[in-house]
Amino acid sequence: MTQEQCTHRNNVQSSEKPQVYKVGIYGWRKRCLYFFVLLLMILILVNLALTIWILKVMNFTIDGMGNLRITEKGLKLEGDSEFLQPLYAKEIQSKPGRPLFLQSSRNVSVNIVNSNNQLLTQLVAGSSGFRARGKMLEVKSTTGKLLFSADDQEVVVGAERLRVMGAEGAVFSNSVETPHVRAEPFKELRLESPTRSLLMEAPKGIQILAEAGDIQATCRNELRLESKDGEISLDAHRIRLMRLPEGKASSSSSSSGTRQTVYEVCVCPNGRLFLSQAGTGSTCQISSNVCL
Repeated sequence: MTQEQCTHRNNVQSSEKPQVYKVGIYGWRKRCLYFFVLLLMILILVNLALTIWILKVMNFTIDGMGNLRITEKGLKLEGDSEFLQPLYAKEIQSKPGRPLFLQSSRNVSVNIVNSNNQLLTQLVAGSSGFRARGKMLEVKSTTGKLLFSADDQEVVVGAERLRVMGAEGAVFSNSVETPHVRAEPFKELRLESPTRSLLMEAPKGIQILAEAGDIQATCRNELRLESKDGEISLDAHRIRLMRLPEGKASSSSSSSGTRQTVYEVCVCPNGRLFLSQAGTGSTCQISSNVCL
């Protein structure tokens, strides 16, 4: 190779520029990346704004949320609270000096179960009424005195006075044991058995007293006063025996011309009472035809 050819080849190589390879994202890929980064920043800002708004609306604090406060003794609710599911709690109480209201559109139920989830005591207050279920029911006063108690065996009323305000009074299907039965002042006391008998028993006596009124005993068939070991005493300023039958004396012994106004009370051997016209002597034997 001649010297001229070598010189020409060197000139051609020196005239060519070196090639540069670019590294990165360019063109439409770069614009898409910037768009997604911008969209992500917008979503982060919106999410942060919504979080701050929720915290503000729900009133989240260090002590709790809204009307709900977390204290050392438990949870504290201020204002009205609504529970959509069953509430399990050891104790529910109101603020000191404030009432506690339990309200429901259907009913309010309080159930007490044992370890086997068996119902022991139930208290239901609904639209149809108030219903309680349990082995025993007790009502006591603030001093601890028993006012009312009920179980399978008996019902005890421990108050000083039991008042029945109904117009028809009280109806008892079985016996009643009480030391005193009294009506209200200026009211009548009536003991009545419409279809059966009425029996009053006491080992030490029965006292019927009306201080400012009358005592009336009415029956359809017979009224019987019986004393097995003692006597029956009628103590009054005036004793009236109404509608006693009058014995008829014979025509020979009857007086004529005057109306008889004085009578003698006679007793038959069977205990029946009747009236006989009074005379100078006893006229019961003359008028004893009533005893037949």
